[in-house]
Amino acid sequence: MGRITASRKMLVPDARFGSLLASKFINCLMWDGKKSTAQKVFYDAMGVIAERMPDIDPIEVFNRAVDNVRPEVEVRSKRVGGAAYQVPMQVNRIRQQSLAIRWILMAVREKKGRASHEKLADELMAAYKREGAAVSRRDNVHRMADANKAFAHFAW
Repeated sequence: MGRITASRKMLVPDARFGSLLASKFINCLMWDGKKSTAQKVFYDAMGVIAERMPDIDPIEVFNRAVDNVRPEVEVRSKRVGGAAYQVPMQVNRIRQQSLAIRWILMAVREKKGRASHEKLADELMAAYKREGAAVSRRDNVHRMADANKAFAHFAW
């Protein structure tokens, strides 16, 4: 299992937008405790979004992007009588958010050769339009759950 952190209880809204989600995203983006670097990448990405989509507030693009990546259902492995079944299950709200953030960051980190803030801006704008790597990952998870609907009775 992953490390348990008090991040959600300790979370302070971010300085520029006053958003708890942005603050959580910056914390997940951060590596080696370098928060100011993570903030710079995030805010630079917001600047790029503001330039390319001048008619929409960049934090609104960010919020909608995360919402578009959130999975409703996922498959979990369940062993029943010596066989492992992929059982579709509802995802709770907190896990939905953390999966969405994780998938967006994975999509950004898989791309190579450009500045992080540009890659992040591109991925957020793609997710806002319901396209891009993170959204396709969510669609794959939904497709898997749909394909394994027959095993839903094992979810208890």
